[in-house]
This record gives sequence, structure tokens and C-alpha cells, in this order.
Amino acid sequence: MKKTATLDRAIILTPREIRIRLVRRARRAGIRLSSELACSLAADLELLARWNRKINLTSLPLVEPTDETFDRLMIEPLVAARYLPAPDCTVIDVGSGGGSPAIPLKLAVPTISLRMVESKTRKAAFLQEAVRQLNLGAVEVEAARFEELLARPQMHEAYDVATLRAVRVEPRMLNTVQAFLKPQGRIFLFRASGSAGDLPPMVPPLRWEATHPLVESLGSQLLVLKLDRFA
Repeated sequence: MKKTATLDRAIILTPREIRIRLVRRARRAGIRLSSELACSLAADLELLARWNRKINLTSLPLVEPTDETFDRLMIEPLVAARYLPAPDCTVIDVGSGGGSPAIPLKLAVPTISLRMVESKTRKAAFLQEAVRQLNLGAVEVEAARFEELLARPQMHEAYDVATLRAVRVEPRMLNTVQAFLKPQGRIFLFRASGSAGDLPPMVPPLRWEATHPLVESLGSQLLVLKLDRFA
């Protein structure tokens, strides 16, 4: 009966049920969600589900979201937010797609400055709509390949953190991403279970700094690479 009554909804769960699930999943990861943050994350998830009907933003189930859906899209970025170098740092997200980890990271730490880079026009349009609907300040969306941004001198050494998820990490990519980072900047790599050991060789000044667990049940990890380049 419940499903029949809510077929026009992007998600079968009510907004209240989504918030409850978010709070529970966050608690399992050792995070206490404020009611305001839970509402914002729920709104983000509902918007993602609506757009996912038209364009493929994620393969995770959204109409009837599973625990993995909540954990990968929302909880992992919330855990990663603990490791940002400062609450007012600058972040560039490469290959933003459906907005995770970038948007939950911004919701968790509203004082960061964020630039999301997505080469596919329709996905970039979703990101722009999410920024508008969620009323996010200090956020830019670039509908371009991230390599193209380096044609702008102001983009060089402009960011404290670069985040990457669901992208193929190769030596050439790491070398290119380094150009966006300030001296002592960091790359955050979101890695699924079993994929943490498949990184390509790193060439100085880039080095491995730390590996942090994200969601225990998924075995996911955050790999932090640091740029030891001095100004």
C-alpha cells in the first residue's frame, strides 16, 4: 500500500524516514548528525533520486535506498570531513558526477570553498541545480575536463585539497592533479574495499601520508596523499 501511494515520489521513504536512516548510519560511523545537517543531506538524496530517473548519476539504488546507498553517498564523505586540513580550506573535486563526496562534504563543513569539475554537461547541470536548491555558498561548478582548467593561471596551486572518487587513478592523472594544489596540499582518494593497494607509483614531491577507514561494513578507505612542495 505504501509503495502504491508513493509511486510518484523519487524515493519510497518519506523525508522523515530518510533522516532517521541517515542519523542511524552516521551513528554507526561515530558521527552525530544535527537535525539541520540531516535535513540537508536528505534533500540532497531526494534531488539526486529525481535526477537519476533521467540521467545516470549513480548505480546505487535510490528509489528504495539500501544501507550501502546511505553509507557510500553520504556517510563516507562525512567521515572524510574529519581529515580536512582546516574548516576554511579550498577543495576541488575531480569528476564530481552525482555530487558525492563533494556536496555532503560541503554540507558537513559549510565554510570550505568548493569547486566541482564534471565534463558531462547533463551531470554538471544537476550539480548546478543541487547548489541552487541546497543554497550552497562559495561553490563553483565547472562543465569541463579538469585538465582544461589548467589553462587558467589562477587555477595553479590554488587548492588545499583535491578529492577523487570513481575515477581511474593513473600516474598522469596524479601529476596533473598536483598542479591544482598549494604547497603541502593533499589528494583525498576514496577507495572501495580491496582497491587501496592498486595505486600507481608516486613520484616526489607527492607521497602517501595516511590511510583512514571510512565505513567499516564496506571496508572502504580514504587514502591521503600529500604534496611536499615548498613555496
